[in-house]
This record gives sequence, C-alpha cells and structure tokens, in this order.
Amino acid sequence: MSAAASSLKWCSAAASNLTNMESGSLSSNLLILGVLLICSGFFSMAETAMMSSNRHRLRIAAKNGSRGARLANALLAQPDRLLGVVLLGNTLLNAASAALTSYIALEFFGSEGWALEAGTLAVTFCLLVFSEMTPKVVGATYPDWLSPRISFILAPLARIAYPAIWFVNLFVNPILKLLRLDKKPSEQDSVMSPEELRALVIESGQFIPQQHQAILINLFDLEDITVEDIMTPRGEIEAIDLQTPLAELQEQVATGFHSRLLVHDGEPGNVVGILQLRRLINAAFDGELSLEELRGALVEPYFIPASTPVYDQLQFFQENRQRLGLVVDEYGELLGLVTLDDIIEELIGKFTTGAPGGHHAVRWDDEGNALVDGARTLRSLNRELGLELPVDGPKTLNGLILEHFEDIPEAGVSAKVAGVTMEILQTQDRRIKVVKVQRPVVTITNDIAH
Repeated sequence: MSAAASSLKWCSAAASNLTNMESGSLSSNLLILGVLLICSGFFSMAETAMMSSNRHRLRIAAKNGSRGARLANALLAQPDRLLGVVLLGNTLLNAASAALTSYIALEFFGSEGWALEAGTLAVTFCLLVFSEMTPKVVGATYPDWLSPRISFILAPLARIAYPAIWFVNLFVNPILKLLRLDKKPSEQDSVMSPEELRALVIESGQFIPQQHQAILINLFDLEDITVEDIMTPRGEIEAIDLQTPLAELQEQVATGFHSRLLVHDGEPGNVVGILQLRRLINAAFDGELSLEELRGALVEPYFIPASTPVYDQLQFFQENRQRLGLVVDEYGELLGLVTLDDIIEELIGKFTTGAPGGHHAVRWDDEGNALVDGARTLRSLNRELGLELPVDGPKTLNGLILEHFEDIPEAGVSAKVAGVTMEILQTQDRRIKVVKVQRPVVTITNDIAH
C-alpha cells in the first residue's frame, strides 16, 4: 500500500473517531486537564517562592503583625511538612494530567501505536511550560510577595494532608539517617555571619546614604584590625625629654599643638608619664615652670599590647574614661601611641585638624602619580588612593618597601611592590622619606563567551 493511501486511511479513521466522540466529553476532559496543569503550576510556584523567600524579612513582617508572614515562618520551620504537601500535590496532579492526556489521545486517535507516545510528548511539553518553568520563574522572581499569600493555602492543605505526609516520612527519615543527613539545622545556622552582614550592607547601598554605609563597613572591620594598625608610630609622637634645658621645655609646653604630650627621661623608650598641657600652660607662658612642677603634673601612662583588637580598646576607653594609650610589643618596647580620636576616625574618617607637619590627604595628580610620605600607613593609602596594598605585614609604606628590598634603597630606585609601581625620591636617617606612587592600570577583561 502506498504512503498516500496509508495517510488517507489514517485521516479517515481519525475523522471517524472524532465524529463518534462526544464533543461535550472532549471539552470537559480538556478543561479538567487545564485545571490540573494550573494546580500543578501553583505547587511548583509555591515550592520555589517559599524556599527563595527572605527569612529575615518574613520575621520582621511577622513581628509587625502580618498573619501571612507568621504562617510562612511556621511552614518554613518544618521543611519536611512543607515539602511533603507541595510534592504530594504536585506528584498527584502530574500523574493525573498524564493519565488524562493518555485517555484523550486514545479517544481522539484510537488504538494507533503512536498515540500514547504522542500523548506523552504533549503532556511533557505542557507540564514543562505551564506547570514547571513558568511558575517557578514567577516564584523565584517575587518570593517575598508570594510567600505570605501562598501560606494561606498551604497551611490548611498541610493539616489536611498530614496523615499522608506522616506515612511518606516513615520511609524518608530512615533513608536520611542511613545517609547521615537527618540533622536539622539549628537556630545558630540561620544567623547571619559578619561577612554576610557586610555584603548585605554593600548590596543595600541604594537604601543607605553613602556616608552611613561607610561607617557600617568600617564598624565590621574593627573586629579584624588591632591598635598597631592605627597607632601613631613612635618616631612621629610629639614628646618632651626631661633632659632638655628648662627654657626649651617651657617653650615646648607653651607652643605644644596637642593637649597631651608624652614625657620620657633620656631614651625615648624610658617613658615616665603623660603631661596634660592645660595644667602647666599658664606657668610656661609666664616663665615660671619648674622641673619639679612638671614631674608632679605627670599622669601614669597606660600601656596597650600591640595585638589588642581596636573594638576591645574602644570599649576599654569608654568604660575607663581614658583617651590615650601607649602601644608596646611583646618585649615591652614602645611602638607608638593610640588615642580615642584615632579609633573614631577609623569609623567615620578624618574630622580633626591635623598637626603642623602632619600628613595631608593624598590624591592622584593629572598624570596618575601621588607623592607619599614613607611614614604613611598602608591602611590610609588604601582608603585614600583606592589601592590594595597588603596590611597583614608592615604597617607603613616605608616598612613595605624595606621588606621588599630587604635593605635601605637609595633615592632614584624604582620597583613594583604589591602590584604598585613606586619610585623612591628621598631617604633620610635610614628611612624612606618621600615615594612617588603610580596609579595601577586597571585591565578590563571580557568574560562573556562568544
């Protein structure tokens, strides 16, 4: 028999079956199939929306009186029951859709051998498009809006289907125990880590003013930095030497820029106290300051281990009403000085007037260069110039360059340190005084696959 004759025969048979089939029955079956696909899509959307919802946002909404959020939190607290009712409904509806599609195919096409295959392909396509992909995309796109509303339907269904879910879990739980996956997450597991909170603050920049965002980010950093990272190095501390002639001491007290001065006797490391200038400034102006009076006005210094976290030190300053401490290493040698202002500036940025001869803000010039004092801390350079110099080793630019060369380089020497090109312009007293830093070239790579 020719192919044309076979096709004509099939068309005649299909037409005959369609004529014999009650139009009302076909319409009803198609309508029921559509309802099954929609219901299956609801469960698919519910599963994705509930699992993608923001748990913290739901808790806040529940505390504010949202009944739907309270139901959603209750369902998410028992994921076995939630997934049980969703998957039970989805599985039953999908199975019913497949069976009904097969029945429609057999009624429409008769007992042809390929009728079931065609019905399987048709129901697979419908389930994929209308009951899986589309609903799940919607659920993943609007989870926080859908979850409280879907919960009004899922909560009573979970109570009705509890016997069936309990029976299914009789088989699920032993399998989980066999695979050692039966441990339920604790409340501690749902608590956000500092890294997650930091990322949340960064991603919510459109809702938080930039200045407030910077303060919050700096607050997270206080747990990771020590007083050694923000201290003023010993070589830059304004100090008084008791071995200095009295006339020079009077002039230094009268013209001192800071409100408190470090006082040592001979060697810089031989610290004998802290002097509050307001106690002696009148006597210094009148030329009546004596060495005994100066010694009597000294306050006992407070020493801080270099490894003390900045946040702990801030709490100590607050609890003990102190504003200044001397940083020492493990051998008791003086490394520098840290004040309450240094910690506050680490949070909110510079806000005080700099001392004469102090560091000024560093900026790139038109050629992409910046002149930097070698005593500048790496943390301040990273913040002001947008660099990524390592801060887990040396704390200053001078220390970073010396570590790189393992020697004291001469002026005019250039090198690429930590990915940044630097040229040493001036050295003084076995330390690097001025460095020209070049702005790193940012290379943009195209990661899109063509």
